[in-house]
Amino acid sequence: MYKRVRLKDTVEVPPAHLADVTPQRVKRLLQDKLEGRMDEDVGSVVSVVDVHDIGEGTVLPGRAGVYYEAEFDAITFDPSMQEVVDGEVVEVVEFGAFVGIGPVDGLLHVSQISDEFLAYDGENQQLASTESNRTLAVGDSVRVRVVTKSIDERNPRDSKIGLTAKQPGLGKHGWLEADRQASTAATSAEGE
Repeated sequence: MYKRVRLKDTVEVPPAHLADVTPQRVKRLLQDKLEGRMDEDVGSVVSVVDVHDIGEGTVLPGRAGVYYEAEFDAITFDPSMQEVVDGEVVEVVEFGAFVGIGPVDGLLHVSQISDEFLAYDGENQQLASTESNRTLAVGDSVRVRVVTKSIDERNPRDSKIGLTAKQPGLGKHGWLEADRQASTAATSAEGE
């Protein structure tokens, strides 16, 4: 999910900083340009860590700055298909819950949360089961699996990550603990 990768990119150094084309300056410019950006190949750039090489500067006609190609290390976030991740519910809507998994949110559609029917309770910002007392609300910790991924490089906010919690070992942490305790109690009762 999180990776340290070696990347190359071009950065524009403004005229006011041409006397200070140091790795630190280039790192700050790369951070401003890349951090938070989504890329189909590497995922979301979380942080530019180290600048290893700064190429020769190139001047373009009609442009004030000088362009440098830099080689650098970055920390990226790129969830893999079928990867199991822990996250926190950040928003509940009629059709499901958005779960924060690192620097991005994934959608846990209501049909992928439980086999029980979950009704939307807008007043309490939660999804509530009509069959049991189980609820899913903002702030709840969940374990989910990544099932779909569509990265939009031009509009990172339009990127979509689909999640499921309908498999054994997945779901709200409180539900998983309750299921473990019930299973332990049932096993103990059988042994008596």
